[in-house]
Amino acid sequence: QVQLVESGGGLVQPGGSLRLSCAASGFTFNNYWMNWVRQAPGKGLEWVSAINLAGSSTYYADYVKGRFTISRDNAKNTLYLQMNSLKPEDTAVYACARVWAGIEDMDYWGKGTLVTVSS
Repeated sequence: QVQLVESGGGLVQPGGSLRLSCAASGFTFNNYWMNWVRQAPGKGLEWVSAINLAGSSTYYADYVKGRFTISRDNAKNTLYLQMNSLKPEDTAVYACARVWAGIEDMDYWGKGTLVTVSS
């Protein structure tokens, strides 16, 4: 069965960095685009970033562009999100999701990992 397991979240000060990982199993990872999404406390789901099959094309929401970098290692079936210059408004549960059609069409999500940006 499809499994997506995130790790790497935690507490970080404003301006700090974190690297999230998403371990994928149960499907052919390099056959799917992948997304990172997030949900802040009391708010709806936000799309953060997407990456194509080979990792050669990446896409970002305006609110993270220039600060976050998505990447993937198809040999390790792992998706990454490098987050730099973190802001308190980046506080959220971050999850990876498998894309089945357009970027907005996701069929599997992980449970997520909590990122808290606070001094």
